[in-house]
Amino acid sequence: MSKVKYFYDLLSQPSRALWIALQMGKIPYEDCPVALRKLEQRTEAFKKINRFQKVPCIVDGDFHLSESVAILRYLSDKGLFCEKLYPKDIKERARVDEFLEWQHLSIRYGCAFYFARLWLYPMRGMAEKPTAEEAAKFRKEMETHLKYLETMWLNDRKFVSGNALTVADLFGACEIEQTKICNYDVTKKFPKITDWLARVREESNPFYDEGHKYVEKLAAFNANNSLVKDN
Repeated sequence: MSKVKYFYDLLSQPSRALWIALQMGKIPYEDCPVALRKLEQRTEAFKKINRFQKVPCIVDGDFHLSESVAILRYLSDKGLFCEKLYPKDIKERARVDEFLEWQHLSIRYGCAFYFARLWLYPMRGMAEKPTAEEAAKFRKEMETHLKYLETMWLNDRKFVSGNALTVADLFGACEIEQTKICNYDVTKKFPKITDWLARVREESNPFYDEGHKYVEKLAAFNANNSLVKDN
């Protein structure tokens, strides 16, 4: 039986979350990295793999699938996803799904937009570097969602769907880690998130650190450059 082909870039937050989960679950797959920095996702060849020309995506025989949450559910239904990270129990899985559905327009929206507007778009020449006032506005919106994470999901839990690590934690954590590239330090205002990130990292290492090598490298490079530092 041929392996599922996984197309990804570790600079992509959902790509990274799925990659970490695949490593943790020792799930066999064909490694198919896509260099977003080289715009490999925009080639005609990749368009035949994923019509949306984004990562992550998979190819399973003649079946092509995009969207990270759809991918993890497909792999789970095929028995190819770690049950510890995405439970079979209907109520436990519903709690994981609850966070995954919520975070897409909350943590992911806030953090990804902040990252894109402060670093990605200016770096690619798609937008001017924001002023201090604009950066503060983007940060305020992102922090509104981070406050919800602390008060609604981590108020009395070790992890977002209970007291055990699941793929929901990986998705949320990878979004927040991305903001390091913009010199944002979540530890300054959010102690519960800080402790949670440490638990997620501990539970998922060495893969968590491996998956975030490029993020950490960019964060270190940007630490002393001219990015707006507003927190």
